[in-house]
Amino acid sequence: MNSETLKSVEPVVPEDIARIVVSGKSYAHDDVIYPAFKWLRGNMPLGKAYLDEYDPIWLVTKYDDVMEISRDADTYKNGIHNVLLQTRESDEFTRKMMNGKIRSLNSLAFMDAHEHKTYRDITAKWFMPNLIKRYEQRIREIAKESVDEFFALGGECDFVKDFALYYPLRVIMDLIGIPREDEAIMLKLTQELFAGEDPDERREGVDLGPDAVARAWHATMMEFYDYFRGLSAERQKNPKDDLISLIANHRVDGERIDEAHEFDYYIAVATAGHDTTSTAASGGVLGLIQYPEQFDLLKSDIGLVDKFVTESIRWTTPIKHFMRTASRDVELRGQLIHKNDRLMLCYPSANRDPDRFTDPDAFVIDRRPNQHLAFGNGLHMCLGQHLARLDMRILFQELIPRLNSIELTGTPKFIEATFTSGLKTMPVRYTGG
Repeated sequence: MNSETLKSVEPVVPEDIARIVVSGKSYAHDDVIYPAFKWLRGNMPLGKAYLDEYDPIWLVTKYDDVMEISRDADTYKNGIHNVLLQTRESDEFTRKMMNGKIRSLNSLAFMDAHEHKTYRDITAKWFMPNLIKRYEQRIREIAKESVDEFFALGGECDFVKDFALYYPLRVIMDLIGIPREDEAIMLKLTQELFAGEDPDERREGVDLGPDAVARAWHATMMEFYDYFRGLSAERQKNPKDDLISLIANHRVDGERIDEAHEFDYYIAVATAGHDTTSTAASGGVLGLIQYPEQFDLLKSDIGLVDKFVTESIRWTTPIKHFMRTASRDVELRGQLIHKNDRLMLCYPSANRDPDRFTDPDAFVIDRRPNQHLAFGNGLHMCLGQHLARLDMRILFQELIPRLNSIELTGTPKFIEATFTSGLKTMPVRYTGG
């Protein structure tokens, strides 16, 4: 069957809707991206997008479908193709830089089966709740310090740039073993890695073009490598109780991990370990501002903080997508998915599916049930989810009792990015101390 015949029997997503979903700019505007997702859920919950710059992709927008794919790692693979959506030109650049491979990062999200288990096992126990809990006092010290700094700003600030970006960054740097004085370089490289599409955040010196995102990603990765090379060598000589020491000295079949896998592990933990948490934290505060009755509810009962954290993560959904590739012909929602077809798991859409969440666009801190998919599910459930929840719980246990009021003094702005996106700026005025 030729491609035109195939397209005629497939649910083909209208081009205007498809372009919204694959454009980083859309994720900076809730009034653009969420109506597109709503249209897809209602009219074409599993539709195929054909755009000249991209491989054909299935847009998966319903909660149950995203869950089914996530739980079936044998059928829907991460390692066959790029787990991130890129243009064909960016994928080709990645292959050129990676000796023919399409993998742009040797992290767990890009791995399948035995390889995934081998590398997940290195840190899996370290990230378990009972072991993470041993760092609670240290995290609380960082939270208290950060909240003190927040109130020292004088009642007005940019909640994102002056506060939310730094607390989770300091936590993850402390646990990984990165010196506090390198805070600025870690933040800069994280933003450049994840926000290559955003004109305010993208890496300088990278010419714009159809492969610009991949070129910026590669350049940032090489700078990360240069940074971690020295720390790794030092920890091999003088191990400490931190993640760099754990990974740098780990053996697989009696051999040290190769440099690419080792350094990419650091990069994945160091970047995702704070970027997504700051997104959820700042987004949760925006939710409290836009829904002041929820602020009053949390103020009256700080015991609701865990539910507030869960709702903040659902409502913001920091990671917007991951790709999967079908390893065989399979039926999904009555539609034949062919072997090697690519599927885009649209997490923000799944997390606002009205068949799963009542009044899904509202911010409701005591929402029940609230089994969101922001951390994924199945084999690729986020390794750091327990740390992220602990980070946020402690932060708001320290912040909310001291915060009497908070309001916007300008229009919040969001990062333009299809992979991870959240608030870029949020000017606020607040009282408390």
